[in-house]
Amino acid sequence: MENEREKLMEETVELVVSLLEEKKYAAARAELLKYNEVDISELLSSVMEKLDLERAVILFRTLPKDVSVEVFSYLDIDEQVAIINAITDKEIQFILDELAFDDMIDVLEELPANIVDKILAKATKEERKQINTFLNYPDNSAGSLMTPDYIELKENMNVGEALAHIKAVGMDSETVYTCYVKDHGRTLKGIVSLRTLVVTDDTVPIRELMHTDFVYVNVYDDQEEVSNTFKKYGFLAIPVVDKEHRLVGIITVDDILDIIDEENTEDIERMAGVIDSTDKEYLDQSVFQHVRARFPWLLFLMVSLMVTGMIITRFEILLSQVICLVSYLPLIMGTGGNSGSQSATLVIRGMAVGEIELRDALKVIWKEIRISFIIGVGLSILNFAKIIFLDHESAAVALTVCLAILAVIMLAKTIGSMLPMLAKRMGIDPALMASPMIASTTDMISVITYFALASLILGI
Repeated sequence: MENEREKLMEETVELVVSLLEEKKYAAARAELLKYNEVDISELLSSVMEKLDLERAVILFRTLPKDVSVEVFSYLDIDEQVAIINAITDKEIQFILDELAFDDMIDVLEELPANIVDKILAKATKEERKQINTFLNYPDNSAGSLMTPDYIELKENMNVGEALAHIKAVGMDSETVYTCYVKDHGRTLKGIVSLRTLVVTDDTVPIRELMHTDFVYVNVYDDQEEVSNTFKKYGFLAIPVVDKEHRLVGIITVDDILDIIDEENTEDIERMAGVIDSTDKEYLDQSVFQHVRARFPWLLFLMVSLMVTGMIITRFEILLSQVICLVSYLPLIMGTGGNSGSQSATLVIRGMAVGEIELRDALKVIWKEIRISFIIGVGLSILNFAKIIFLDHESAAVALTVCLAILAVIMLAKTIGSMLPMLAKRMGIDPALMASPMIASTTDMISVITYFALASLILGI
């Protein structure tokens, strides 16, 4: 079904592009309007990639006004800015007026200062104050994600008055399913669901129905903390308060889904050793942007491998006397790196979803020690048999290699589980302590451990 849809969308894109090249804008518009707003935004994005921006903008302008605003809200921010820069001030004002407040703030943050100034100049004093407040919240904070479009109720209302108020303002609100009860000083006193209101008698006071034990976030909380709160409680919306516990906005689940996607992408990039400071997709970034993102980590890892090479050089005499030890070196280093990366990945994932906290450090260490011992013993037994019966080496060499495997696995898993937790304790993203960092660290430890055991057991 999905393949059929993709094929149909591709055919539509080709048809629309062909119609635009022939300047048949009405026909192209008719093809787009066969789809819903989400699909139209996807089609328009594809058209913008294949054609010059001017024709794509003309097509966008032919859409009905209510449809064009919805389509605009689903476009990537780069495409939104491109359209804003190509249309008239009046059209810009209409789109921003019709957009949800949080979507409008996202667009304004990306626009040139001169265009933002024009928009603010046409806004009312109250609107300017509200927009400036939201624009001044730090990037990646709860304040930058929230919207002020929520259902506000008063403590002294009854259910009938509350439902009448919801009917009056509901269409302009981000969500009507959860309502927020405030006092006259804007302090958040409680929350009440629409379901509760609908099934309750009209004369019951709101203060008797509202929940006063509710979860909220602060305007300056990091967006990753906010996304973890959504995942933990399964909310559709969460209130955002300032330091005086005044309700200033709400964050809805559709906004947090984008943040979860961003955070997961960022973690994957860091775990792969990529320092990416842009929000652009892979194909949208230039070659030099990719180089800048990857080069620093690779340079760091190269230097760490140089250190490992220097350690191996220091044991040159030992290697010359028992040359077979060299053939087992990749086995030792690879096993250490893989073991450490396994533990690091599981611990990072556990911290990301809230399963592991910093206070669990000793529990994690004790569990990883037991796991690594069992795995190390199992792999050592298999390698001992291989070295004796297939490689025909001495028992001393087999014992050296197998003890090194056991020791390296235990050290690597302990380090792999502790480095991410240490990073979090220091305020560093734990994802930085994944595969590249763990591999380079365990390589050095593996070499030192292996050759130290060889010196001790073989008496060299």
